[in-house]
Amino acid sequence: MKKSFIYIAAAAVVTLFLLVAAHSTEDMEFVDNSVFDKPVRSASAFKHDQHNESAGIEDCTECHHVYEDGKKLADESSEDQRCSDCHELKGADGNPSLTKAFHANCKGCHKTQKAGPVMCGECHVKN
Repeated sequence: MKKSFIYIAAAAVVTLFLLVAAHSTEDMEFVDNSVFDKPVRSASAFKHDQHNESAGIEDCTECHHVYEDGKKLADESSEDQRCSDCHELKGADGNPSLTKAFHANCKGCHKTQKAGPVMCGECHVKN
């Protein structure tokens, strides 16, 4: 009886772990805007895996960057952090605000690649 309980508990823990992993950022559908007290627009629609596949992005540091002394570090990734961990609501010390960072990173790439949305309503889709 005790052995079967242990096996069932272990299976439940593994299943829970797999469910959490399956619903990580790869499956996200909107950019997390929970740090904004009163967002002016809705969260940007963004399907992580679908976007990266269609854009041909394989290097995570394309978006999940780390800067030191104003220079992007080639082999450093910020995947384990939220954008708001480095970018505050208002820019400081040469670091752009969170909104400017999102727009520069996303819209900047879209403009450079001449592909992807650049107008407000194309990303900030009303619910």
